[in-house]
Amino acid sequence: MANFFPRWTNILPLKIAVCLGVAGASVVVGFTYYATPKAQRVGYMPSQPIPYDHALHVNQLGMDCRYCHSFVEHSGHANVPSASTCWNCHQHVRKDSDKLQPLRRAFDQDYEHYDGEPIKWVRIHQSPDYVFFNHSAHVNRGVSCESCHGKVNEMKVVYQAEAHSMGWCLDCHRNPEKHLRPLEEIYNLDYDAEDWLAENKMVHPETGKQLKSQKDLGLYLKEHWN
Repeated sequence: MANFFPRWTNILPLKIAVCLGVAGASVVVGFTYYATPKAQRVGYMPSQPIPYDHALHVNQLGMDCRYCHSFVEHSGHANVPSASTCWNCHQHVRKDSDKLQPLRRAFDQDYEHYDGEPIKWVRIHQSPDYVFFNHSAHVNRGVSCESCHGKVNEMKVVYQAEAHSMGWCLDCHRNPEKHLRPLEEIYNLDYDAEDWLAENKMVHPETGKQLKSQKDLGLYLKEHWN
């Protein structure tokens, strides 16, 4: 009996299935990427008007997070520094660098291109409108900047280090002992719990047991602050 269809049609269903699979996967990936808020995009690293190097300022120069983010201990919002904060140092240090022209335009009234407009920093970490996150409540109860923002002291360019999704937040709230540390170590981004405990020989006041690990310390601090 003669064939009604050419031989190549034998693999046509397979080709259709493959095309539909690729198209479906593309839709899922595209929707996931574009529908996901930037606040949850791990690795998000926008260019900034001034290439501020945290690794240089924190690790090499020893600057404390609170010098620039001065509201963090007392406010729900951790402020981005104003031009005046930057100018405190840079009116004396590398003032004529091309990289600092946006700063001079914003604050140096003797600069020929001065316009007084604020520096337009690009926000990286941003919670959805329905989320209320209070920075002061966290840093004053043993949660370091590092827990949410990663090792910023090692970042030449700041990027989104954690997902900041609801599930990510809930994981910490259910098991905070993984992140809690002594208040005096909140802004020490090189902090190591076991090293700190070995040096300070901390003992649980009720059990008399020496605390030796992050879990031991975290559970104690969790009890202490609850």
